[in-house]
Amino acid sequence: MENIVIAGIFLALLFNFVNGLNDAANSIATVVATRVLTPFQAVLMAAFFNMAGPFIFTTVVAKTIGKGIVESGFLTTEVILVGMSAAVFWVFISSYAGIPISASHALVGGLIGSAIAFGGIGSVLWPSTDLFLRAVTIAAVGGICGAFVLSLAARSKGEENWPEYTALGALCGMSIVIPTGVITGVLPVSGILAIIIFIVVSPTLGMISAYLLGMVIIRLFRNANSKWMNMIFSKLQIFSAAFYSIGHGSNDAQNAMGVITALLVAAGILSEFIVPAWVIIISGLAIALGTFLGGWRVVETMGKKITKLRPYQGFCAETGGGVVLSFVTAFGVPVSTTHAISGSIMGVGATRGYSAVQWGIVRRIVAAWVLTIPLTATCSFAAFLAYRAIFGI
Repeated sequence: MENIVIAGIFLALLFNFVNGLNDAANSIATVVATRVLTPFQAVLMAAFFNMAGPFIFTTVVAKTIGKGIVESGFLTTEVILVGMSAAVFWVFISSYAGIPISASHALVGGLIGSAIAFGGIGSVLWPSTDLFLRAVTIAAVGGICGAFVLSLAARSKGEENWPEYTALGALCGMSIVIPTGVITGVLPVSGILAIIIFIVVSPTLGMISAYLLGMVIIRLFRNANSKWMNMIFSKLQIFSAAFYSIGHGSNDAQNAMGVITALLVAAGILSEFIVPAWVIIISGLAIALGTFLGGWRVVETMGKKITKLRPYQGFCAETGGGVVLSFVTAFGVPVSTTHAISGSIMGVGATRGYSAVQWGIVRRIVAAWVLTIPLTATCSFAAFLAYRAIFGI
């Protein structure tokens, strides 16, 4: 095996490691914040179920990373190495700063930037114009309907900040009709278009799911003793955290699998894109190790700064996020698990009212979401040009 391929495999595993380092918050922030588990117990549980995730789901997300972003002829070992380097750098810096970002989107941006530097804009698998316009039309219809319904509901209740509810309704409407279109086959999105769409859809779906589940629980247990509720949902939250960790591992662990398999294909070691069993194992181990070591600054941001959580709210957030991850993984979309759980935490916070969520922290997180792909693409583009100038490829 060539040295450059070995280096690429090591870098892919390093990417999964820092992914687990940042995304440790995704699966353990709520159980730590509600004091259901100690930090050590939480990371140990999350590491185990992150490892189990890839074996429960198929490797369809890995195929999207390895085959659905860049034309196979342009996905050389150098393109992959430079793209991953930019992604690892961005995730590491964000982890150090305590900003929960998307490692998946960092990798996508890194691959796009280095591929364009190598082969031009045509090296990227852009969606067709027809599919793009169909997605925009469906999103617009859903957004208008959602804005009208939530604005009307807010005004009927005498809410003073009804314009904010109008914007939220538009977001919810889009995030409901798009997955409906995907499920029914009306909107067969894949690759880059699916990734970009679900930057918005996955956190909003998490928010909606967690909010609705939270409201149902509040309604059902409105007369229950709070001490009894905390005891019951403290136990249930262990299961919901495990469920979320499985979803996290099944989606995010496949990033390295897709990259390593693409490296092996590019080097001629594999004749077709089939993820080997040993790649699944080492990718899962890398993300589990990163999760075990933890990213405590990110845990603090996710578990404490967005909103204060009680055990039943932690259960709702993890369950809502886990449902979203299971859905998108089944369709092979590499999404941000950070986005899913952030939206879910916002949703359970909103059950106590608009002011219960620290929207200033949310805006900071959303800014990192929006900037991740373009920033990593720009960094990897510049890095590849520098690599080409130095080594003359």
